Amino acid sequence: MATLPRVPSLVASITPASQCRKCSWVNSATALLKPYTYFSFTTITSSSSSLFFKPKKSKRVGNSLSVSASMADSPTVLVTGAGGRTGQLVYKKLKERSGQYVARGLVRTDESKEKLGGADDLYVGDIRDADAIAPVIQGIDALIILTSAVPKMKPGFDPTQGGRPEFNFDEGAFPEQVDWIGQKNQIDIAKAAGVKQIVLVGSMGGTDPNHPLNSLGNGNILIWKRKAEQYLADSGVPYTIIRAGGLQDKEGGVRELLVGKDDELLKTETRTIARADVAEVCIQALQFEEAKFKAFDLASKPEGAGTPTKDFKALFSQITTRF
Repeated sequence: MATLPRVPSLVASITPASQCRKCSWVNSATALLKPYTYFSFTTITSSSSSLFFKPKKSKRVGNSLSVSASMADSPTVLVTGAGGRTGQLVYKKLKERSGQYVARGLVRTDESKEKLGGADDLYVGDIRDADAIAPVIQGIDALIILTSAVPKMKPGFDPTQGGRPEFNFDEGAFPEQVDWIGQKNQIDIAKAAGVKQIVLVGSMGGTDPNHPLNSLGNGNILIWKRKAEQYLADSGVPYTIIRAGGLQDKEGGVRELLVGKDDELLKTETRTIARADVAEVCIQALQFEEAKFKAFDLASKPEGAGTPTKDFKALFSQITTRF
């Protein structure tokens, strides 16, 4: 039985970043920055099943990770940004489907790991430090990237006085460091490790370089996200890029999902989506060839309007855009 060294907590001694936070800033920022409430950020699996894996499943033995041939039908999937509100849902959904997947999660802090239960398949690391996260990516079959920089509202804002709040980013945790360098690190390591598919969750709004959200903390967050998306599309690794609409903390699986391109959905009334539906699409993307080498915007009709989406092969087949 082959053994791989267990990956310890990998907290780098860098000023704490915000890439794996639960994106709680979205609710406060978007509520105050209307009419921009339809934008979202996140800090990224059978008839035509995408059986691109050479699967394996693992179990813990002491301080090592041993590969078990008896569980050889389950690919290993790593969720980065697993401490975020959408990342948590993806990680938990993978855990619930333990007969199909071996889940791993990467979070930014020990506190986030403990909040998720502190399981051995949760690792702590800083995506800006390539050497720190490389061991976690080794041996996986697919990577789901849900990391993002998180702007913070400057103290002292009083909504009763009118005006708009001001935002900033922690030192070293600007979108350039997190959404560009951090995601580039993940893509490079995954490519070198032979990862067979990368699912990247981004945001709608990236076609407009002058979008107001780029001015938050002077971070140009959509520009850096778009740069990482392009880098992934050019990497040669099979990919699925999901540009989510405004994220909502609502029940999933009860709405008709909509896919689009080039921010066209932002011009309609259907420009939001439940986090649970984004999480489900991430996992479904690993199951169908129709999801590979595709990039698309994702939103949903209101609950009760349309038919809840169940056929994900058909959903992915609607998409024709590679970027």
